[in-house]
Amino acid sequence: MHAEGFFAQAFVYLLAAVVAVPAAKRLGLGSVLGYLLAGVAIGPFGLGFVGEEGQDVMHFAEFGVVMMLFLVGLELEPTLLWRLRAPILGLGGLQVTVTAVVVAAIAIAFGLSWNAGLAIGLTLAMSSTAIVLQTLNEKGLLKTSAGQSSFSVLLFQDLAVIPILAVFPLLAPAGAHGAGASDAEHASTWITGFPAWAQTLAVVATVAAVALAGRFLVRPAFRSIARTRLRELFTAAALLLVIGIALLMTRVGLSPALGTFLAGVVLANSEYRHELEGDIEPFKGLLLGLFFIAVGASVDFGLIATRPALISGVVVGVLVVKIAVLAALGRLFRLGLDQNVLFALGLSQVGEFAFVLLSFALQQRVLGRDVTTALVAVVAVTMALTPLLLLINERLIQPRFGTKARDARPADAIHEENAVIIAGFGRFGHIVGRLLKAQGVGTTVLDVDSDRVDLLRRLGLKVFYGDASRRELLHAAGAEKARLLVLALDSPEKTLELVHLARKHFPHLTILARADDRGDAYELLAAGVTHVYRDTLDTSLRMGVDALRLLGFRAYHAQRAARTFLRHDEESVRLMAEMRGDRARYINAARERIADLERMLLADLEDQRLDRDAGWDAESLREDARRGSFGADRR
Repeated sequence: MHAEGFFAQAFVYLLAAVVAVPAAKRLGLGSVLGYLLAGVAIGPFGLGFVGEEGQDVMHFAEFGVVMMLFLVGLELEPTLLWRLRAPILGLGGLQVTVTAVVVAAIAIAFGLSWNAGLAIGLTLAMSSTAIVLQTLNEKGLLKTSAGQSSFSVLLFQDLAVIPILAVFPLLAPAGAHGAGASDAEHASTWITGFPAWAQTLAVVATVAAVALAGRFLVRPAFRSIARTRLRELFTAAALLLVIGIALLMTRVGLSPALGTFLAGVVLANSEYRHELEGDIEPFKGLLLGLFFIAVGASVDFGLIATRPALISGVVVGVLVVKIAVLAALGRLFRLGLDQNVLFALGLSQVGEFAFVLLSFALQQRVLGRDVTTALVAVVAVTMALTPLLLLINERLIQPRFGTKARDARPADAIHEENAVIIAGFGRFGHIVGRLLKAQGVGTTVLDVDSDRVDLLRRLGLKVFYGDASRRELLHAAGAEKARLLVLALDSPEKTLELVHLARKHFPHLTILARADDRGDAYELLAAGVTHVYRDTLDTSLRMGVDALRLLGFRAYHAQRAARTFLRHDEESVRLMAEMRGDRARYINAARERIADLERMLLADLEDQRLDRDAGWDAESLREDARRGSFGADRR
């Protein structure tokens, strides 16, 4: 593609995103569906702005998938995998296995061979990591039971792609291995012409070599590069690793997208992972949007128009099978009804890895071109339907099911007139609520996790199901007459959204908001919230006080130091919130505040020592008297 053509297509892509996504968001459709519709509009079967045959579109798609999978792999920390091992292996393993077997059986029943049926089953068992995580994150549902279960299944699917790709050469008919290499993009590989067992062994050996190199070579290399303190060189080294591993995977007949995924996994175990995430994060949303646009543009409406019964039948069949399997597994793993519906509908589509698997299956002649072309259209359509299914679930299904529908006294809950409304009743909010209740303060508590609501109600706590970011729900909960709104949500994005909603429609409410860290606190302060509470601040100070006491400091010394630290830190947050746009000024101010605090605490400690030596430490004397230490001193 010429430079002019590249810039023209880049302009079209960006223009489509800027126009379509805000419109979709305003209509409540979500950004993912907006990107997909933008892709359909500009694609070869829409306005035709990008590539008559869709080839240019798929180049964009490949780039989006490659970079997206690198970011997905970068999130797969070994500690996270270990913590979620039970749902990953149990729920995720069962989902892939059962779905693959059912789909394979159906394919065989329609006349396909067993190896082709198994390849199709394994391919269609995948779900879209990009669409599901992006959509759940936008809606603030990642922390719910359905969100965590979906995340576990997606993790297993991401990891399962490696052995699936290794197995595909074994499914190829005799004499067909490497036959697809006549295509230009698969002209030759290092393992072309090898027997099936040798190809599989070479693939496994390559993956093992990448893992070992990441453990013993990548860290020292990045440590050396980091010493240069050149951020652009560090980013360049990361891209070098990504491209190098992608090329290596290509030379053994695997997809470049799989190679970048492995590169991300390699870097996930590195101490430089967060630096890499910080460098790449600004591009993450744009790259995901690029991928979704490409998916929308890749839908072959010509094929759908010529074979509508076949394509629509396969799409419906895939969705029905996957929803049925997921719902059964959700019930087996004790998800509540509405959480199970969200779980089943959210993962019902076929994912982006299907493009990789279908391409490899075609290369290995496991599947024919007619089959793969039809399946690519099926995959794209199921992905495009996912935001619509979730929207139907949110607007039509959820209001009629779940905890709110089973509540025996919904009218009493919705029309209470309490002084305090608490949004979010997890590990943070329930402490606030219980303390207020113990003091006789009435509260109206809202939580979006229906399973948690059920559990808390069984424990005797009055909690109501609902999304507090909806204006009508806040109104029904008595926001017009309440005095305080306590925001204890798990999602910083949802918290900020609710702040803007409350300040616009219920400006009389005093807002007390939970923040995960200083960055969230800055956002809340900028939004006009004056009462901000960082999640771990008090706990960290309490631990510091205990550490000082265990080191021999007197209790009141430790408590006084903690109070001084807290007062100084709160002042620092409010002062530096105004400077965060100027990085140099922010860093200089942070250094000054840190040095001021250290000088203040050291001076205070010295004053206390002088007072104690002079006999004026009355509080210390009282403490010693309570402990009986005077007698010990006299002895």
